[in-house]
Amino acid sequence: MSTEQTLILVKPDGVARGLSGEILRRIEAKGYRVTGLRMLTPTRELLAAHYEEHEGKPFYEPLIEFMSSGPVVAVRAEGERVIEGFRSIAGATDPTVAAPGTIRGDLGRDWGLAVQQNLVHGSDSTLSAERELGLWFS
Repeated sequence: MSTEQTLILVKPDGVARGLSGEILRRIEAKGYRVTGLRMLTPTRELLAAHYEEHEGKPFYEPLIEFMSSGPVVAVRAEGERVIEGFRSIAGATDPTVAAPGTIRGDLGRDWGLAVQQNLVHGSDSTLSAERELGLWFS
C-alpha cells in the first residue's frame, strides 16, 4: 500500500468550542501523521471552490455562511488508508446518530440550525483530497 494524504478541517464550531486539540489528538492517536497545519478564516472564494459541487443546492449558502463564520483549522494528514480511516473516526455526518467513540458521536450534537454543524470535514477520495489540499495548502 502507498501512503495517502487527506485534508481534514476542524470547522468553526469545533474551533469555537475549543476542540481542535482533542480532534488532533484523535488523528495522531490513530497513528496518522500531521504534516501540515494552519488556522484561517476562509474566504468566500476558497469555500466556493471547496464546495463547488454543492452550488445551487438549498444548503449551499447556509454552509458558506457557517464555514466563513470563524477560524477553521486545516490539517494535512498522512498514513495508510488515512482517507477511509479518518472518515471512520469522524463518524456519521449527522452527529445525533454518529456512533459513540467517533468525533461526531462523542463531541457533536444537533443544534437545530439551518446547516449541520458537525465539527469536522474529511476528504472522501484520493481525487478529492488532492484537489482540496491544493486549495487549502497552496
